[in-house]
Amino acid sequence: MGYLKDLTLQMAQAVVNKPDEVRVEEVEGSSMVVIELSVAADDMGRIIGKEGRVANAMRTLLRTSAAKDGKRVSLEII
Repeated sequence: MGYLKDLTLQMAQAVVNKPDEVRVEEVEGSSMVVIELSVAADDMGRIIGKEGRVANAMRTLLRTSAAKDGKRVSLEII
């Protein structure tokens, strides 16, 4: 499921001002994958977006990508 980590990294780097400070960790269980995303403090508002729209869009893309493999995914912004 490494492609979910890569997808999250690419989406986050496209949104933030400091792409070199984006960190993504993937914790995989039997049926659930947790993606932990951390960005620079200055970019936190950019990654969440107005009313959480950017974060929700990222979660939707990850969910649909993971559904192809029968997995569930959760994006946590740290």
